[in-house]
This record gives sequence, structure tokens and C-alpha cells, in this order.
Amino acid sequence: MRPPATLATALVCLALPLAAARAQENAPAVDAGKAAGAEAPKAAGAEATKAAAVATAKPAAAGPASVETGRKISIEYTLTLDGGEKADSNVGGEPLVFEQGKHQILPALEEALAGMKVNESRKVTLPPDKAFGEVMPQLIQEVDPEQIPAEARVKGAELAAEDAQGNQRPVRVHEVRKDKIVVDMNHPLAGKTLHFDVKILAID
Repeated sequence: MRPPATLATALVCLALPLAAARAQENAPAVDAGKAAGAEAPKAAGAEATKAAAVATAKPAAAGPASVETGRKISIEYTLTLDGGEKADSNVGGEPLVFEQGKHQILPALEEALAGMKVNESRKVTLPPDKAFGEVMPQLIQEVDPEQIPAEARVKGAELAAEDAQGNQRPVRVHEVRKDKIVVDMNHPLAGKTLHFDVKILAID
């Protein structure tokens, strides 16, 4: 949209009848017959000028929708780590749908997608501090084996821990010892740089 250009054009068109009126005030008098004969063309000309002004003042058509706050966005993505290891992807499957501005995805990724349009692709790299944070050693703890289900007492098993407020967080079995099990409550992607390849599929 180009409002300044549209406004300038409208003002020029609206000025035309005013200039004609001023010229008419200074014109020599004419007899009644000539005036009557000229009345219809003048009226038609004035109406045409008004119509042109109105038509020119119409706003330009909106451009393609873009990613902005409040829009529902559908994307496909591939997430890789340093070294090219693929961590996740939904390409060929169901799109990921979220509302821009609600922080339903990583806020830094959400910010990087702002302004994109349908079918546009973008590569976004997020360091740990913009993704899932650094690894926090205090979140690696020893627990008694009895606190872990028997079938999950193997390295790499994934569980969910729940605090007193009902909030859940992922827990992974980091190490299995004779009398203790070491669990890691850091996010699985903590400490990692994330490389996203994102394509906008739809904007509603």
C-alpha cells in the first residue's frame, strides 16, 4: 500500500472543480440561452470529476498475509544440531500450528519468523541461551532405584517428573549404578545450538 501517493492524487483531483469555479467567476457574462445550453455538460463534467476523485481515494488492495502477532501459523521444519545430526522434523507429516505472539514455540524462533509469507523458507540458528539454555549440573541428581520404575532403569530411558504444583518436566536416566540411578532433569536439547530450516505453509 502507498497511502502518500494515493492521497496526493486525490487532492489534485479534488482541486480541479475549485479551480474551474474560480475561473468561472472571472469569465465574461453570457446570455441565458448559451448558459442553459452549457449547464448539462458542466454538471456532467463536475460529476465525472467527483467520481474520479472518489475512485482515486480508494485504498490499495492488501498484500499477501505475513507472520504477525495474533495470526495462526502453519509451518514445516527440520531441526538439526551442530555436525548435521537431525534432531526432529515434520516434513511430509502434519504441520506445526501455533499462534504468533503466544510463545507457543521458542520465543527467539517466533521472532525470527516475523514478517515471513506463505511458501517462504528461512534458516534460523539459535544458540543455547536463545533455545533451551545451558546444561545445569544441579539438575543431574542421584536417586534410589525404587524411585524409578523397573522397566525404566536403563540408561537413556525417558520419564516425566512432576513437582508439587503439578508442573511436569522431562527426566532422562543418565547412569545406572549398583545402588543409585543418576537422572538428568535438563531439557534433552540443553546446551545445544539449534539449526532450524522452516517453511511457512499457511497463515490464517
